[in-house]
Amino acid sequence: MRNISVSNDIIPIGKFKTGISKWFKSIQNSKHPLIITQNGKPAGVLLSPPEYDELVYKKAFLDSINKGLSDADSGNVYRTQDLKVELRHGRKQR
Repeated sequence: MRNISVSNDIIPIGKFKTGISKWFKSIQNSKHPLIITQNGKPAGVLLSPPEYDELVYKKAFLDSINKGLSDADSGNVYRTQDLKVELRHGRKQR
């Protein structure tokens, strides 16, 4: 995701409503999220589908890393030999 341009990527909801089609095309072409404000405060963010997918993927990836680090910190780990035994056992059961 690219940096947000305050002058181009933040619009009031009224302006968004009058040109929805234009704004959808804009986020597809610019790859910038569009921040929609209501009463001068951020109310929503419009992303293109690829940008959304990228955010979801990155979050899942970071969550799995954090879980691994947490497991390592708590001692919830396998020794290499134990892991090999578990993998062999799992393959035999298929």
